[in-house]
Amino acid sequence: MNKGPAQGDFPANPIDKPGYLLEFHDEFPGTSVDRQKWLPFHLPQWSSRHQAAANARVGDGCLTLKIDAGQAPWCPEYDGDTRCSSLQTGLFAGPLGSTQGQHRFNPASVVRETQVNRITYAPTCGYFELRAKGTGTPGNHVALWMIGYEDSPERAAEICICEIFGKDAGPASSTIRFGVHPFADPRVVDDFRQVRLPIDITDFHLYAAEWTPTHIDFYVDNQKVGVVAQSPAYPMQFMLGIYERPQETQAGAAYPKKFVIDYFRAYQPIAGYR
Repeated sequence: MNKGPAQGDFPANPIDKPGYLLEFHDEFPGTSVDRQKWLPFHLPQWSSRHQAAANARVGDGCLTLKIDAGQAPWCPEYDGDTRCSSLQTGLFAGPLGSTQGQHRFNPASVVRETQVNRITYAPTCGYFELRAKGTGTPGNHVALWMIGYEDSPERAAEICICEIFGKDAGPASSTIRFGVHPFADPRVVDDFRQVRLPIDITDFHLYAAEWTPTHIDFYVDNQKVGVVAQSPAYPMQFMLGIYERPQETQAGAAYPKKFVIDYFRAYQPIAGYR
């Protein structure tokens, strides 16, 4: 790494990336979430759009995803007291009462609210970059991850670009997790990694991945930190959020918990992938 903990925020990259075309991005201007780009809830088919709504603020050129002290669980029926504030770029679910839907994390889950299926952005391959700062408190984690649109059940893998637990973060170093999970995709083998880096994740840092037809490269602050030699072969949408398990939160912890995002950018190579 070319950055130590005393240096604070890692600078933003230029929006123009040589050899690549900017395909989708949000620099978070204005004062509200752009609903042409983001669906402001978390897997609402297993709960409801109201109960799973993102606690989000846009201002000063950043998106802040928050968890407040009195915030209700997003899906108590299937995920206990877990709280979250999350955006996504796609939604697919079957009819009311069915088991068909994206990221069926609990085998007991059935669709509890009818949804309108939609994609705002779901690429197959590309270079994806986030500039953000997380929270260093136990009980919380932040993540940028991708899931299959899952209009066919086997299109269900996950690519996790970054997952950072507050319990693994500190001012001198932090653990960054990344990799792939297969879920219902028989062609993907679980390969999840973690690396300890000399960064404080409560400062702004860059988290990125390049998903190619043969492998996925993972980056932190423009430095490659790992390679997974697998590649799902179908469209995947983005999930961006902060999550909390209150039973792991320290007594007296300060609220709100915040995941602050400076930008999200997605690129395709001009020459394509070979």
